[in-house]
Amino acid sequence: MSRISAHAALDVEFLASLEDFDPALWNDLAGDDYPFMRHEFLWGLEKTGCTSASNGWQPCHAVIRRGATVAAIMPMYLKDHSYGEYVFDWAWADAWQRSGLAYYPKLVTAIPFTPATGPRLGATESLDQATAYNVLLQGIKTLASKRQISSWHLLFPEEIVATNLANQGIHRRTATQFHWFNEGFADFDDFLATFNSRKRKTLKRERKRVAEQGLVLRTLQGAEITALQWQQFYHFYQLTYARRSGHRGYLNQAFFSEVAASLGDRVVMVLAYLKNVPVAGALYFRSRETLYGRYWGAVEEFDCLHFETCYYQGIEYCITNGLKKFDPGAQGEHKIQRGFKPIKTFSNHWIANPQLSAAVAEFTAREEVHTNEYIADAYGLLPFKDLP
Repeated sequence: MSRISAHAALDVEFLASLEDFDPALWNDLAGDDYPFMRHEFLWGLEKTGCTSASNGWQPCHAVIRRGATVAAIMPMYLKDHSYGEYVFDWAWADAWQRSGLAYYPKLVTAIPFTPATGPRLGATESLDQATAYNVLLQGIKTLASKRQISSWHLLFPEEIVATNLANQGIHRRTATQFHWFNEGFADFDDFLATFNSRKRKTLKRERKRVAEQGLVLRTLQGAEITALQWQQFYHFYQLTYARRSGHRGYLNQAFFSEVAASLGDRVVMVLAYLKNVPVAGALYFRSRETLYGRYWGAVEEFDCLHFETCYYQGIEYCITNGLKKFDPGAQGEHKIQRGFKPIKTFSNHWIANPQLSAAVAEFTAREEVHTNEYIADAYGLLPFKDLP
């Protein structure tokens, strides 16, 4: 833990753990809506060993204090790699190395393993965001100088935050995800009625294919999910990660059984059954207006089951429960033809070295042009009869 005076009346403290931080105070500042800023989620990642110094996610959470009073909090991690971030900067690390400089360690403000846009700062009503970020930046720069940290990266902030920081010279980077928006649909067929005939038939055929294989889907929420089902879901998750990436995934059994389960109705699980035996599942988190698709796994491949479990069941949940948006996660151009619209996501980057900072500024400006062009092209591939 280190404390830095960054303002006449405000200090910044960096915590190596959330273990001793009052959960109620953290949640009061973070708010009760966005699930990934909750103390239960962030401390849960730490206490189950998913975020630690040994795996390159050393907690370094920022706390702004006014005397003895906590005025703001921000999750932050000291990192010696770029895994689990979903804002890809490996090329930057290579450029640093070619210049004879070290890119790691770096500071990252993010929700670990979670590329979901949302708030990254929780503050009292008496501390406005602009002042809070100015204070945090002063503290971060001082800490970086003391500990030879190359940079600070804010991942998936809300657009207004990203733009305000860009106006202060903190480079803004843009990328693309694909989100679904509820336009007041009465049911899934009402949503499909917006598709052109060919695309509508394709999607209906995918859903029919799942039923033809004898698969039955069941949606559970909060306390409806049993301890056994949490264990089964983790089994699916690690099998799928092992097939895809050669390791068991960033999260462990304890995270799912203890941490995710503690979030109550903020958690939604969809399980697929074959002859009454669970064979696959998807895990979602939700806020008041948004469903976040996060994790998926299956014991084996079934035709079209991933689309049904991870996308179509999520859309149906949103329609049934009146949610406005479905964020199914990063990447995946295959989402476009299923009615997920391309949207911009953002990150901000402060670079200590002036020359490398200038290079990042040039890179992000070029990248934004390409992102805009890509989004325009992607809109033309949407399945709707009347393209937006």
